Amino acid sequence: MTVSIVWFRRDLRLMDNEVLAHALVMTHRVIPVYIHAPGENGPWAMGAAARWWLYHSLAALDAALRERGSRLVIRRAATSRAGLRALVKETDASLVCWHRLYEPAEAAREDAIEAAMVRAGVTVQTFPGHLLLEPEAVQTGSSGSYKVFTPYARAVRTKLVLPKPRPAPHRLRVVPSSISSLPLASLKLLPKSGWAASFTRAWQPGEAGAHKRLRALGKKLANYAADRDRPAVDGTSHLSPHLHFGEITPARVWRTVAAQAAGRNKPGLVRGAETFQRELLWREFAHHVLHHFPATPERPLDARFAKFSWRRSAALLHAWQRGETGIPMVDAGLRELWTTGTLHNRTRMIVASFLTKHLRLHWREGARWFWNTLVDADLANNTLNWQWVAGCGADAAPYFRIFNPVLQSRKFDPAGEYLARWLPELKKLPARYRHAPWLAPAQMLARAGIRLGVNYPYPVMDLAHGRAEALDAFQRWKRRKR
Repeated sequence: MTVSIVWFRRDLRLMDNEVLAHALVMTHRVIPVYIHAPGENGPWAMGAAARWWLYHSLAALDAALRERGSRLVIRRAATSRAGLRALVKETDASLVCWHRLYEPAEAAREDAIEAAMVRAGVTVQTFPGHLLLEPEAVQTGSSGSYKVFTPYARAVRTKLVLPKPRPAPHRLRVVPSSISSLPLASLKLLPKSGWAASFTRAWQPGEAGAHKRLRALGKKLANYAADRDRPAVDGTSHLSPHLHFGEITPARVWRTVAAQAAGRNKPGLVRGAETFQRELLWREFAHHVLHHFPATPERPLDARFAKFSWRRSAALLHAWQRGETGIPMVDAGLRELWTTGTLHNRTRMIVASFLTKHLRLHWREGARWFWNTLVDADLANNTLNWQWVAGCGADAAPYFRIFNPVLQSRKFDPAGEYLARWLPELKKLPARYRHAPWLAPAQMLARAGIRLGVNYPYPVMDLAHGRAEALDAFQRWKRRKR
């Protein structure tokens, strides 16, 4: 009986799983495996929040496999290559297959594993499936890479051909009991402190949760273009972690959104679908940039920024991380992140701008914090977005574009609902002052039970002063780089 190994990593689904479908056609028995090799990922090993998600997603995948007669084999190894080699020897597998990933370290690892397997006489088959188009599939007219999003997005649309939907298999052969598997808990993926326990109220990791989110998105599309910028409203898709862990494919999401808008004379629905699809293309763009510029997680794409005068302050960084800056919109965002493992997209930009512009702390400090606290932490997206806000990356916002967090708060959370949700100490303050409590009259603060510097901090930075300092630093940098 021929045996194949399906190596699961960030394709934790049964629907639209090209690897599993291929293995079922080519061999009689399929061994689904997840190999835990945390030591091989270097400085960007998976963060704590993402590990929480991985734990629950693997549990969901194992349950889905067991419903069909199979199970997920969990192994620990020094390297993925060693784990696969041992399982091939144990099962006498003739085929190993997986979905490709595109981060530089992952791509290099896959190449080395494939070469070793081929030398050992084992057939290897790999498939796309993490993106709409692989990073090298889109090139400029001069066969180069894109650094600007809009022409990249146009090029993707001309090349986009979506694979046909594929249902999950109904039945799978039993994995023999002689093939051992570690208990999922033995991987110690969950945070020891219990910090992430509150995540369960916000998320349902796994394929079923992904499709539930996709169905809910259909009800949001008509107002999506506006609601996605309003942090008090549940107007976004919440699909990012599901896409990152491959619980659903971007092709299925794209097709579903397009179908919901097709043939309907509803401008809001069409605009919402187009807006959401641009966000999927931004995700593609992030992987395109990382593929072509693999050093960007550590170094700015605009190399001139390597000499920019970032401030160093452990106290300011700590205040930002804990949501104790005294700037309500910034603090609300960071507290939402700590409690739920995510924060609203508009708020992400505000807190990132405050860190890199007003506080003038290095964008890598923010990227590291997001990497550890976001359930959807993705190296390509995290790198592109932080460099975009800092002004040193692909298609970057100009350095002089500095979000005023108070004006942003008043514009996108006018009633202060988001602020009240995450900063209950400000809840009794009238909404007009909730955005900037230091501007409230002393008597009003007293009636609301607020003592600045005691139960809510004074601002760590005067916004006008911080903006002026940032612009001055930028001007000095410009003169120095000539």
